[in-house]
Amino acid sequence: MLLSLQKSKLVSGKTLQITGSKSESNRLLLLQALFPEIKILNLSNSDDTVLMKEALSSEAEVVDIHHAGTAMRFLTAFFAVKPKREVVLTGSQRMKERPIGILVEALQTLGADISYLEKQGYPPLKIRGRNINKSQVRLKANVSSQYISALLLIAPVLKRGLTIELEGTVTSVPYINMTLSLLNQLGIETSFNGQFIKVYPFNKTLSAEKVIEVESDWSSASYFYSFIALSDVGTEIILKSYKSNSLQGDAILAKLYREFGVETVFEGTAIRLKKSDTVEEESSLEIDLSNAPDIAQTIAVTAFGLQKPIHLTGLHTLKIKETDRLVALKNELTKLGAQIEITANSLELKATQSIKPNVAIATYNDHRMAMAFAPLALRTSIVIEDADVVSKSYPSFWDDLQSIGIILK
Repeated sequence: MLLSLQKSKLVSGKTLQITGSKSESNRLLLLQALFPEIKILNLSNSDDTVLMKEALSSEAEVVDIHHAGTAMRFLTAFFAVKPKREVVLTGSQRMKERPIGILVEALQTLGADISYLEKQGYPPLKIRGRNINKSQVRLKANVSSQYISALLLIAPVLKRGLTIELEGTVTSVPYINMTLSLLNQLGIETSFNGQFIKVYPFNKTLSAEKVIEVESDWSSASYFYSFIALSDVGTEIILKSYKSNSLQGDAILAKLYREFGVETVFEGTAIRLKKSDTVEEESSLEIDLSNAPDIAQTIAVTAFGLQKPIHLTGLHTLKIKETDRLVALKNELTKLGAQIEITANSLELKATQSIKPNVAIATYNDHRMAMAFAPLALRTSIVIEDADVVSKSYPSFWDDLQSIGIILK
């Protein structure tokens, strides 16, 4: 689907209900499969979560999770600890290019029976579930935190629990803490000290039904932070349902976007975003996104729209996402007139004098590319290719944009 966004102005004061966090939803779905007493409220309606839910309930011999990277990591661990279950876990062509060897090796060290059906270190996988008795494993810490979370989620049902020793600098700590917090809410004991994470065994059913409400997705909120940042001073929007003590790493948005003149006010379970100040265009901004890499695209596009130089670091995991997001950002921002340089883990954007109109933005099968570039409609007319890719995490995105005054054709 090709979508043309006409230069528009945001309608101030609108309220949007954002779907539940994909990160929380997918973790809770796996835990629900292990502990059926869990009841989940405000579950994400994203493609990834729908696929995760279907895969967990599937009895098929082949499970295809398409582009859902989180599901691939989590389900690899889940099926590995399901005795008497044999499954081929596969996905899209891009999924077959995304490494999973570190997680598979860790599971094999614990005693899992997993083999590669095509390229060594990559999906598809043949998994033969079995009881796992080993309880200690070492894992590189500077890779995707989803590998670590996948192990933590199955740890409670292992006979002796699990201790993970992390090697090197730990990446995306908030996502690890999110997983541990959800385990704690179920009464499962955990500890995270330095390079060691321990989850104690919990080989029993929950004492009663456990109701957990998923907080709305902060990554999805990021695009509206960008819209407000690119709006006139005084423009507001209200987003529901959010918590001031969020488990999500991307909640750092509230702090980071102060640099772009956006104020965040918590009002019960809602946040009010307000453009409260103009932004100094001359001074360069430096931000380390090691703990929140999923908002890198949004922040880069915001800075470009504001013609503000910026240097983003901690982006090494972006190369193994739905696409190489650093290369994709460079390609598309350059089309618009940006001067941009990237390395293996950083992006530097120089100040830009003007934005080229009517540029077609390629999305690379990446939902975040489509949504991150949409706020530029406040500065110029823009075309988004393959716009329906947003369904991966935010199916109602374009409808919500129309409701706040963005003109789509």
